[in-house]
Amino acid sequence: MKEFLETYEKNKENIEYFLQESLKNLGNLKNYEKDKFKKLFKLFPSLELIYIIDRNTNCQKSNNIYRKKEEEKGKGKNRSHLISKLHFKETNIAFSNPYISSATRNNIITVTLKIEEEIYFLDLKIDILLEKLNLLERNKNFHSLTKSFYLIVGGILMLLSLITILFSLYDFVSYLIKEHVLSLEMVFKPIISITLGIAIFDLAKTILEQEVFFKYDLKNTLVETNMLTKFLITIIIALSIEALIVVFKIAINNYDKMIHAFYLIVGIAVILISLTVFIRFTSKDSKKVKD
Repeated sequence: MKEFLETYEKNKENIEYFLQESLKNLGNLKNYEKDKFKKLFKLFPSLELIYIIDRNTNCQKSNNIYRKKEEEKGKGKNRSHLISKLHFKETNIAFSNPYISSATRNNIITVTLKIEEEIYFLDLKIDILLEKLNLLERNKNFHSLTKSFYLIVGGILMLLSLITILFSLYDFVSYLIKEHVLSLEMVFKPIISITLGIAIFDLAKTILEQEVFFKYDLKNTLVETNMLTKFLITIIIALSIEALIVVFKIAINNYDKMIHAFYLIVGIAVILISLTVFIRFTSKDSKKVKD
């Protein structure tokens, strides 16, 4: 939703001017009340909710009127808290800041109009509004396809991480039953597998959070940095354990091949230094953005 909000803020004045002029051209909204604002919903695809408040009592006098249904639960409620936040222009129109609707859980803005003894509240979905004004391009079919793809891939990765962990435990138990001997290598093997399983699970969890359940239409650099950092740290831990096993094995059996263990440790050190530099630069960039 970050992209929606950023795009809206950049074009806020033009959007408000467009809505203000469009509503002016419609005339008195009372004329649309007879058919439950069906014509208004057709004219504004982003419009999702309309309700009316009495200016004298500050109580809601109409039902909550949606595109395809009506609800009575809002009728009769005192809306003084909403009216107190309104800043009407000379044209008797007020615009809210973007917020999450308690009724629909969508990101919306509310356009408010004073008409005689009534105040009309019109809730508009930000994403559809931006799309219809050609400020945001989004194909619904492609969006659904990519969401389904990430859901499948994320689910498969989680399943594979679970299989990796269970298989490592099965292999460890089977070895103990068959061999009745516990070696240092066999202790470290399931630790490495479990560590890799955790890394795969974290990757799958991040994919599902970013692309499916809490969809970001604009990549959040901080989220991606944290994901990459966590993943690399897990890999470094797994490689470090593997390097430790290699050192023990070479020290016991082939001391003359210790140089290969050294190369592995140097490689891990290079990855660790690279990760440190990466974190350093990204933290600087994030501070600049905040400032």
